[in-house]
Amino acid sequence: MSLIQRALARARPVLFLLNNGTSLAGAALTTASSLTLVLFWILSFARGGHAYAYGGLLFIVVLPSLFVIGLALVPIGMLRRFRHLRRRGELPTEYPRVQLGDPLLARAGAIFGVLTVVNFGILGVSSYHGLEYMDSTDFCGLRCHSVMAPEYTAYINSPHSRVSCVECHIGPGADWFVRSKLSGTRQIFATALQTYSRPIPSPVEHLRPARETCEQCHWPQKFHGDRLVVRKKYAEDEANTESVTVLVLKVGGSDARGNQGIHGRHLDAGSRITYVADAKRSVIPWVSYVDDEGKNVEFTAGEGGPPSALRRSMDCVDCHNRPTHTFQLPERALDEALAAGRLSPRLPWLKKTAAALLRAEYPDRDLALRRIPAALVDYYRQQHPDVYTSQREAVERSAQVVAGIYERNVFPDMKVTWGTHPNHIGHDDFPGCFRCHDDEHRSSDGRVISQDCEACHSILAMDEGDPKILSDLGLK
Repeated sequence: MSLIQRALARARPVLFLLNNGTSLAGAALTTASSLTLVLFWILSFARGGHAYAYGGLLFIVVLPSLFVIGLALVPIGMLRRFRHLRRRGELPTEYPRVQLGDPLLARAGAIFGVLTVVNFGILGVSSYHGLEYMDSTDFCGLRCHSVMAPEYTAYINSPHSRVSCVECHIGPGADWFVRSKLSGTRQIFATALQTYSRPIPSPVEHLRPARETCEQCHWPQKFHGDRLVVRKKYAEDEANTESVTVLVLKVGGSDARGNQGIHGRHLDAGSRITYVADAKRSVIPWVSYVDDEGKNVEFTAGEGGPPSALRRSMDCVDCHNRPTHTFQLPERALDEALAAGRLSPRLPWLKKTAAALLRAEYPDRDLALRRIPAALVDYYRQQHPDVYTSQREAVERSAQVVAGIYERNVFPDMKVTWGTHPNHIGHDDFPGCFRCHDDEHRSSDGRVISQDCEACHSILAMDEGDPKILSDLGLK
């Protein structure tokens, strides 16, 4: 018996059992979804890539799933027919012969072979596109994860807006990729059933260590030197009086002479600092520190011995806890807009009026975005008609800028409002550095975690109207 004849003999049961409704329906489902997928890929390529919108879920997730279901129905139908015939005693002892010379059979065999190869190709391509799409920033922020609207809005206005979500939240390697997909499955159900938390809990409990993500781009030990910071603040008075603070931040890592800046002291090679905190990491009652002589020193705030709670090794996100998803307080956001020229300090009482409008309570977000600009325009029209007449363009532009600040920071549906997510960089708006550097954390040998300002920065000017140092540095 030739090889072809043996193959045909073995194919006889398959061809016989394929003749059932379930298998034929599966073949039809697979064929229809595959043709639709191929057409979509052609159109997508012609349009220049991922112009999916919400249809991406259909073409990248649903249709490939239907394709796989169709493939699965083929053997399921064959198995069901086999069991049915065997139970009724109608299973043939010898399956119908396959005539090699039958033109119909030859064409069917050729079509079956070609479709098998094509289907495997389509399955591979659709799987790749599906994973690629579900790892895209577009999917994470807008499609399946509409619940992430606050985080996505903060992300697109951040310095990391051109870094994909998965680079920070997953990072390289198969281990964390698999973990993310398992977690994502749970999140899909939570989104569908509306059982997710409002707001999204922060910090993320099982976030990958920063050494494996952040430090792929940022290396604390190589942050040499100091950084000059000029920060402008505006009073809530009629003139929106400007004051300037000038600092030299000692942000460096470690250098050859043994000098250490903020990053070098806190993120030295190895785990120099471990600590215990509450769930939000806003209160830190216990800190363990390995000093320069290699001695472990424990600092406790308040009474009591070493805590039994889980200890955490300090990394980047303990201070940079909102490196991308930063939400501002109204006053800080208004100061930045005034300093950047987006708001006009020539408008009297602008800072105070805008801050009051931003902090007011509104029934819903859409109404707030209508009332805030309208109320600011009405304030100048009614209280300062001469200003409104002479600076109408500045008034109307400022009204939209103030509304934009609200739009970027407040999301009532997700219970995100001013201060919901604290930012621990610095110590102006939230405790930040003072969670540990408070002169209250003491060791058994009398050492304290100092609150000395000069430890982290040198103050060149503090809330001055026209600091001389800016002229000395050629910055004015």
